[in-house]
Amino acid sequence: MVRGRDACWEHCVLVDATRQKVRCNYCLREFSGGVYRMKFHLAQIKNKDIVPCAEVPDDVRDHIRVILSTPKKQKTPKKLRVDRAAIAQQNSSSASGGSHPNHGSSGQHGSTGPSLLFPRPSPSAQPEVDDARKKKQDDADKKIGVFFFHNSIPFSASKSIYYQEMVDAIAECGAGYRAPSYEKLRSTLLEKVKDDIHDCYKKYRDEWKETGCTILCDSWSDGRNKSIIVISVTCLKGTLFLKSVDISGHEDDATYLFELLESIVLEVGVENVVQVITDSATSYVCAGKLLMSKYNSLFWSPCASYCIDKMLEDIGKQEWMGMVLEEAKTITRYMYSHAWTLNMMRKFTGGRELIRPRISRFVADYLSLRAIVIQEDNLKNMFSQSECLSSMHCRHPEAQAIKSLLYQDRFWKSAHEAVSVSEPLIKTLRIVDGDMPAMGYIYEGIERAKSAIKAYYKGIEEKYMPIWEIIDRGWNKQLHSPLQAAAAFLNPSIFYNPNFKIDLRMRNGFQETMIKMATTDGDKIEITKEHPIYINAQGALGTEFAIMGRTLNSPGDWWAGYGYEIPTLRRVAIKILSQPCSSHWCRWNRSTFESVHTKKRNRAELEKFNDLLFAHCNLWLQAITQSHDGKCKPIIYDEIDVSSEWPTELEPSNPLLDDSWLDNLPLDCGGSP
Repeated sequence: MVRGRDACWEHCVLVDATRQKVRCNYCLREFSGGVYRMKFHLAQIKNKDIVPCAEVPDDVRDHIRVILSTPKKQKTPKKLRVDRAAIAQQNSSSASGGSHPNHGSSGQHGSTGPSLLFPRPSPSAQPEVDDARKKKQDDADKKIGVFFFHNSIPFSASKSIYYQEMVDAIAECGAGYRAPSYEKLRSTLLEKVKDDIHDCYKKYRDEWKETGCTILCDSWSDGRNKSIIVISVTCLKGTLFLKSVDISGHEDDATYLFELLESIVLEVGVENVVQVITDSATSYVCAGKLLMSKYNSLFWSPCASYCIDKMLEDIGKQEWMGMVLEEAKTITRYMYSHAWTLNMMRKFTGGRELIRPRISRFVADYLSLRAIVIQEDNLKNMFSQSECLSSMHCRHPEAQAIKSLLYQDRFWKSAHEAVSVSEPLIKTLRIVDGDMPAMGYIYEGIERAKSAIKAYYKGIEEKYMPIWEIIDRGWNKQLHSPLQAAAAFLNPSIFYNPNFKIDLRMRNGFQETMIKMATTDGDKIEITKEHPIYINAQGALGTEFAIMGRTLNSPGDWWAGYGYEIPTLRRVAIKILSQPCSSHWCRWNRSTFESVHTKKRNRAELEKFNDLLFAHCNLWLQAITQSHDGKCKPIIYDEIDVSSEWPTELEPSNPLLDDSWLDNLPLDCGGSP
């Protein structure tokens, strides 16, 4: 590695020359393999086991991407260099009027005419072609921009995975392509896209038979008189939006909610559903219990993300914790209140932000405090520089108060303590916050969080017990279920780990879950026979590859690859370990659904609007699935980076507010009013 020749060295540092280990200047992650792998990290390009940098400034990211996309100059073979030198000498000689052999001859020494290997282009032809092409591209860019501006299309639409696909498809058609008309868009094209989604639905149903699925219910009230629930179903292949229902007046009616959930379970197939996730309101808890009593094989679960976030909220109510979180908010409010202070802050933090505006829950307060702690030295230096001291902005009383706070030892002591005791729980929240199968990890995550908090306080009960009591209250009374215990028991990276204690609660949870999910006496007998084989890692489960795979493969993949000698337990294990723990990641645009259920429409209009809603929501969900390439990777608690992008920070779906296209529908577009 030659430091002086690569621009990437401005953004990283060599920490171990022997192993070519390099550390990122922004997120402080270290990678072996030299500066080349660091480029993918800084460019935020997923490449094998390289984690994209969440802290790199946009301009640095774009610069590194340009470097990666620029082809390397190929070394010219020695013979070609000689030939080129000879040609150059001939050209020089010609220009000086020297004598030359006949250019038209082709004797034994070969032609001495113009080289066919290195034709000399016309000095002006190539630039003209490049200029013409650039002019066309600029014109196309401008026309796309005009279309966006004229129709008030959100700029975020350019981030859609379908944006470039659309442009590529148009380019494939060539000149003369006519864009679809207004009528075609709202009729035949909408029907075709809806049919494609239904074909995808059929593929998902086949997947449900193998891996099971989870029904997700996201409900809210507008604070007045409208309550809506959005229902979708998720599996390893992806998530499918099913419907939205106006439950106004019934949100506290457990029987009504039970009947609604039951209808969805029957539509999806009782044999396919492993769990139903709702919020933890009393009416949903009762509806979930009614559902489990009638359909013994499935589970009801609250949203794990919501429950853990509630734990963080309660921890933040402790006097000392609440005080330091509020002080952190004071700092961020000041930094982001004026353009001058914001630019100055970004200059000293290297472009890294202190807030996460897209995370709207209590965890955002802790992440802001964590960012302030990381930037402690930079923030202090900011207020000590002459540029800041001479500015009128820094002489303001508010600025002086922030400066005083940043130099208080009491603040930093509390801030470091708050980050140390909250981060283990935030790691667990980061694990379960999304649509990926985290069921096999939540049990361990809670236990690891408690152990880390106890270790930080060196086992002093009066310090760690108040936080433990909050975690236990949320875990024992609300979040914990036998399904999570069984998932931990069946996760080979946990079960075979000598450092993790398999307690009585986990064993009992496994037994209870097997009784529920083994629906026939034959299955119960087979699981009873197969259970000791898993316990003792016999047969294929004890091979060298299976042992390595315990931590290298996701739990579901491990069972699929090595559990073939115990097929009944394998089938149940795959279903359990393929489920998510949360529904909170699905950031629906609530105004869309409120519009659907507020404005009165005739039956034909309602059917067509629901068709558009169905296509819109499912295309958005498919884009999310494609963004994480559908691969399940093992989760390693110690490697969780809470500063990386969270699933809940993804762009929400855009609102569907315009319904003017429903006017004068074609006769074949719906039923009678």
